[in-house]
Amino acid sequence: MTITLAEEIMLLSLDDESGRAEERQAASWAVAGGILLELALAGRVSVAGGRLTVTDAAPTGEELLDERLARIADWAGSRKTAPKVTDWLTKDQGKAPGATVARLCARGVVTEERHRILGMFPVRRYPEADGAVERGLRERLRAVVLDGGEPDERTAGLIALVHGAKLHRSAFPGEPVKEVAARMEEIAEGRWAAEGIREAIRNMQAAMAAVTVATIVAVTG
Repeated sequence: MTITLAEEIMLLSLDDESGRAEERQAASWAVAGGILLELALAGRVSVAGGRLTVTDAAPTGEELLDERLARIADWAGSRKTAPKVTDWLTKDQGKAPGATVARLCARGVVTEERHRILGMFPVRRYPEADGAVERGLRERLRAVVLDGGEPDERTAGLIALVHGAKLHRSAFPGEPVKEVAARMEEIAEGRWAAEGIREAIRNMQAAMAAVTVATIVAVTG
């Protein structure tokens, strides 16, 4: 089964048994970035000077991507100049995870469970239903990050987003974070894609870094 980059990031952030989302805020930015990167890789959007442009509004055939592409086209089309990538990510990061996990449910990769905390507060959990997809994903990441393999374009993009969101522990539980982060940084900075794609990644990483700093300030202030 081929799933999108956003779904892969979502899977990494969900606890397999409880279905609870780990590092929710950072993961939400990475998921939104994953959708945008997938659209860039498909030639539907481009990034230049930190600004986002829809270059081809034709559907990709993937429901999650096409719904987001239509939203971006409407949103960007209402502006006089091309909007900033960071503005779109800020707008979408609260909504993209819900759409992404719904797609995983539709594929049968996770299942939705509804509970109430203290009998009052509704919560949703998404435990794993088909572990084969995540196992394949983690094997692919391990082969590149831990075993030194050469990444393909999509895998390198995924690693760059996971690294930018600092989801090292979610991607490689039990592994030394310092060593994992160093290898992921090396991959993220490599010349594995066209400059437009790498610029899109840099913009997404900058947005994720900014929200991480803001979160730390809010917690410690």
